[in-house]
Amino acid sequence: MREDFLQSGYGIRFEWGPAGARHLAREVSCLVVVDVLSFTTSVSVAVEAGSRVFPHPWRDGTATAFAEQRDARLAVGRGAVGPDTPWSLSPAALRRAPFAARLVLPSPNGSAISAAADDTATVVVAACLRNGTTVGAWLAEQGYGTAERPVGVIAAGERWPDGSLRPALEDLLGAGAVIASLDIHGSGRALLSVEAGTVATTFTASPDIAADVLASASGRELIDGGFPEDVAIATEVDASTVVPVLLDGAFVAATGPLAY
Repeated sequence: MREDFLQSGYGIRFEWGPAGARHLAREVSCLVVVDVLSFTTSVSVAVEAGSRVFPHPWRDGTATAFAEQRDARLAVGRGAVGPDTPWSLSPAALRRAPFAARLVLPSPNGSAISAAADDTATVVVAACLRNGTTVGAWLAEQGYGTAERPVGVIAAGERWPDGSLRPALEDLLGAGAVIASLDIHGSGRALLSVEAGTVATTFTASPDIAADVLASASGRELIDGGFPEDVAIATEVDASTVVPVLLDGAFVAATGPLAY
């Protein structure tokens, strides 16, 4: 891989989707996954409640066995929520569901990226608009964002019907929240790639983040599909002070420096 595409030499880098994550995962000290609608928002809600959240690629024949092996509840698709299956990718459903100490949360984007990145020695963090400022501050506190300890921020994006990546505004804004906060809290130590700096500027220039997400294609899709509460929770900007970090295959709340 050409160094140009790795944004080498920069402390804070930005990329899109699974391919971008694969390229950066072994080149950075920390990978921040952003999937606002709705994987990382759901992770923030579940981890706040005390759950351990296991990422898994989108539902297939292995998901049930994966959950059973980990003695965990398996989240279902939004439309499959019911009395016996109250856990889903919907953050609103997770708030209503009984507490699950261990939860497998599949998704085709953020969860798949997180699960794949777990195979590397890189620290993996889940960020969204609810905790973007806190995540950025935590990264700076841990010494990330420098040329010696670079961070890769990945906007998960969505999928077109043919399976190709559809960049999503909400993930761009969520990534911008993390990058802008890390830049501020890094006290001038952070060195942003042009890509990362542009994303941060997009976030800080928005007069109303919640309105932008509500009016976005992904936001309208969920609202029209009958899930406006999921969009409302996803746009609780800076409502959370929890930093979910992937440890032993599950997202848990960070409590301090991590040994890797």
